[in-house]
Amino acid sequence: MNLHQSILEYRKGRYGWWALLLILAAIVLFASHSDFQPPNGGTWQGYVLGSIGLALIVWLTALGIVKRRYGKSNVQAWTSAHVYLGASLLIVVSLHSALQIGLNVHSLAYVLMCVVIFSGFIGLYFYRRYPHLMARNRRNQSQRQLFSELNDLNQKGRALAKRCHPNLASAVDTAIDRTAIGGGFLDQLLGRDGSTVVLIEEDKKGGVQRKPVSNRDQQAIIDYVAKCIPRARKQGEAENIQSLLEVVCRRQTLSRQLRQDIKFDARLKVWLWVHVPFTIALLAALAIHILSVFYYW
Repeated sequence: MNLHQSILEYRKGRYGWWALLLILAAIVLFASHSDFQPPNGGTWQGYVLGSIGLALIVWLTALGIVKRRYGKSNVQAWTSAHVYLGASLLIVVSLHSALQIGLNVHSLAYVLMCVVIFSGFIGLYFYRRYPHLMARNRRNQSQRQLFSELNDLNQKGRALAKRCHPNLASAVDTAIDRTAIGGGFLDQLLGRDGSTVVLIEEDKKGGVQRKPVSNRDQQAIIDYVAKCIPRARKQGEAENIQSLLEVVCRRQTLSRQLRQDIKFDARLKVWLWVHVPFTIALLAALAIHILSVFYYW
């Protein structure tokens, strides 16, 4: 059973039904307010709903610890419950507060909770989508294996290029040295390719011109190597360049795979940079909310 594809369907959506029952119970409890006591967090119904919300928040934050201690089936159960009960928390706490929003710590806790819940929805989408894309992109290889193969190709490419014209060898060296995989945060997140290459061309007077150009997706070096095949003069040089062309084409495929893999991994992690810090902030605001309520009670 695949965690990323089955958490919503786990045990035929058992925790979805639990969440629905919890929401219905919260609505019934909220509707029990009398005409003499308008709904708010200070009624006994409000305290009950608030206590339920607190228990849910504390329990939901435990998932990060629990999933590292138990087996896969337990992780699936906890994650499924986390998603459904986390969604129901939005209704429970909204009824607890009766949507009385103001410029105070109580409303801050509510807003932080909303950010955490909706970032959780985004995380659910990411974890249902990207692991599948990563597995398909890697083609049964790990990221380490892909990098290892790329390094082997770099060595093979340099060795083949040395048997060819010096201009071609120099271009291949710069293409390898200036291949950009990963890079800064935005480069990883967007899968941008900042690779460059220095191409060497001879002018009509026999001089040499070095032209640094973009080597996005390794296309510039592939085109350059391909153009060198009919220009080969020495015996066996055309065969070496043909072999070199196969190497640079394979490097292109690997570079694409690695860039995609890094992009997917970055997108899986980036939502945690919102979800986790806001969860910690929520717990802090919640503690202040509870202490202030009991202080003025």
